[in-house]
Amino acid sequence: MAQPRRLLVVFHSRSGSTRVLVDDVVAGIDEADPDGDGVERRVVGAPEAGPDDVKWAEGLIIATPANFGYMSGLIKDFLERIYHPCLESTAGLPFGLVIKGDTDVDGALVSIRRIVAGLAWKEVVPPATVVGAITDAGRAACTELGATVAAGLLVGLY
Repeated sequence: MAQPRRLLVVFHSRSGSTRVLVDDVVAGIDEADPDGDGVERRVVGAPEAGPDDVKWAEGLIIATPANFGYMSGLIKDFLERIYHPCLESTAGLPFGLVIKGDTDVDGALVSIRRIVAGLAWKEVVPPATVVGAITDAGRAACTELGATVAAGLLVGLY
């Protein structure tokens, strides 16, 4: 039997809204791998996640609130801590983004994309963005994102 593919989910959620969306991402991963033997996943809060987690991963999903037109401070801290240690070893890492904002998510999206461009990571699915209240459509987009990244890993797409 082949080794399971490794998928890391790094998130920050102060109010709990982004965590709800992370739970939907995980539900999507589970839909793509219902037996749970094809994808090994780690779901780690941004303060606890580090370079070893990123180096372990074959795919990554980052989930953040949009605060003041930017990613959360703890996601920025995570990216700062892993940037140089992962610069040479994680080029091409497939990733997806989940961003939850009260009024907009554009600044957070641009800032994360700018940082991960320096890491040469590959965005493999359109971001799941939720502005305002969490809706069924927003939750479904997060589930689809998790399923898409997991399925791509399972079939060797990336």
